[in-house]
Amino acid sequence: MNQQIADAFLEGTKYQNLGPSDQQQGIDQPPLHAVLNVGERFALPDPQSLDLGDMGLREAIETRRSLRTYSEKPISVDELSYLLWCTQGVKPESTSKFTLRTVPSAGARHAFETVLLVNRVDGLAPALYQYDAATHELIAWESPADITDQVMAACLGQRIIGNSAVTFIWVADRVRMAWRYGERGLRYLYLDAGHVCQNLHLAAESLFAGVCAVGAYNDDDLNALLGLDGSSRFVTYLAGVGKRED
Repeated sequence: MNQQIADAFLEGTKYQNLGPSDQQQGIDQPPLHAVLNVGERFALPDPQSLDLGDMGLREAIETRRSLRTYSEKPISVDELSYLLWCTQGVKPESTSKFTLRTVPSAGARHAFETVLLVNRVDGLAPALYQYDAATHELIAWESPADITDQVMAACLGQRIIGNSAVTFIWVADRVRMAWRYGERGLRYLYLDAGHVCQNLHLAAESLFAGVCAVGAYNDDDLNALLGLDGSSRFVTYLAGVGKRED
């Protein structure tokens, strides 16, 4: 480990070393949502209307394991809708100034956008999609035929990416978090990513599916593949999801 870099990050993000945030300076806050790419929109089923089982929380916690091998069975659009709502769903109590969601976030910033690499989801062509949490819709991105291979290569060849029914890719919006917390917000982005991924793990257990989180990837390659600048917006975490073997 490069001790100098690690120490500089910890020192530079201590409260006593921060200047006033944009919020403290009266600067208008950035948008609560961001559309990263244009494309055809698909409305997702209302998660409140879905009956997808009743596994208790304790059972989900006890059975949760990282699952690296998946069956060839696809997941349904209903199940995908449920997983997206569990990880970034916007609650009705939200306002134009902040969103309350199904996961905790520092200062209710929820500084993430969810990109999906779809391999096997009923009714959806294999491609990249963005989840629009504000409208509970998917936005289909124009994707090359070998997009799964490209994402897998950017993730150091990990077969989880290629074998999953869908891979969740969480894109951090640094400005949205920094507006309130300045550079300390960078710490919170990674903490928030853990909250989101744990919800995905537990929600997938209730669908008799499994998840494996992925933190090893080539930042520059993956950000470039998704059209991200790697500074104001960048990938923080991924997770493959798929059905268990019978």
